[in-house]
Amino acid sequence: MKKIFFFLFVVFLIPGTVLAKGSSVVVMDVDSGRVLYSEKGQEEKLIASTTKIMTCLIVLENGNLDQKITVGDEVLASYGTNIYIKPGEELTVLDLLYGLMLRSGNDAALTLAVQLFGEEEIFVEKMNEKANELGMKHTHFSNCHGLDDKNENSSTAYDMALLSRYAYQNEMYQKIISTKKYEAKSSLKSYVWYNRVSLLSEYSNCLGGKNGYTPKAGKSLVSLARENDLTLTIVSLNDPDIYSHHQSLYESFFSKYKNYKIVEPSHFSISSSLISDRLVYVKDSFVYPMKEDEINSISTLVKIFPSSIDSTVGEIEVYLDKELIGTVPIYEKIQKKEECKSFFCKIRNYLFDKR
Repeated sequence: MKKIFFFLFVVFLIPGTVLAKGSSVVVMDVDSGRVLYSEKGQEEKLIASTTKIMTCLIVLENGNLDQKITVGDEVLASYGTNIYIKPGEELTVLDLLYGLMLRSGNDAALTLAVQLFGEEEIFVEKMNEKANELGMKHTHFSNCHGLDDKNENSSTAYDMALLSRYAYQNEMYQKIISTKKYEAKSSLKSYVWYNRVSLLSEYSNCLGGKNGYTPKAGKSLVSLARENDLTLTIVSLNDPDIYSHHQSLYESFFSKYKNYKIVEPSHFSISSSLISDRLVYVKDSFVYPMKEDEINSISTLVKIFPSSIDSTVGEIEVYLDKELIGTVPIYEKIQKKEECKSFFCKIRNYLFDKR
């Protein structure tokens, strides 16, 4: 068994509501994935139209936004919140996504699922596959819209935070959910849609999100907000006062947490006999959201590997209260060989290769 040598490494840090009974909430940092707060975050609940976040994501990752599709008879079975499109009407995929997310159109969801994937069941399979890929262990989709009188979509506040965090990496998703007003023109008529997530207009730090409601599920909201360099997502399920709770939670956690640089390339150095003849460096900073009183609970550990893979020679492990919160690879700078013309130079480089 190969041995791993351990070295201590010191780094200087650079500073960067009351819920109703039956409600659940999670506050998560988008960049690191750290859960800053959870109340019944792993409790499975119906998720209503927040389902449409996954619907939107599946289309964004598999569809052509400029493609024009013709609405079929599938919309005749749609009820609840709709954008009121009709069979035979032609719209682009992008227009339907705006109708899906801004107005929570159940008819838009069915049209996208059926016309792009052939039938809703195939689309729902894609939704569950993606949920599994993202580690949403307590999530199950039965339809593409979130209505729950015939079949149900269930998840947890934690799982939906994972979904929100992942979806926000998609630039078009960012653009859609942050849009307050959208105008579209189909083959039959023109539309003007306003975003139903009122937090987007009421709270200046809000980046957008998706709300949902059914009598069985209650009110739900998945939102995102940013202050300075900290981006958070909040999920609340079965919460009768979603908007005021989200704003108060954002204000509270933005005041308590800041991003801190724990490892920074320009401040990295290491001294060890094992690497005395090698130039090593780190490429990336390691940034983590913390409260000020957590700074002294950070520790780091450097591991140097006896044999390296490619140019990776080790890693820095970062701990908060003895819990591993991240690793940063350590690389070796490969020195260019001197171009040899003389016999002695070629012999020297040959011997160097054999070291």
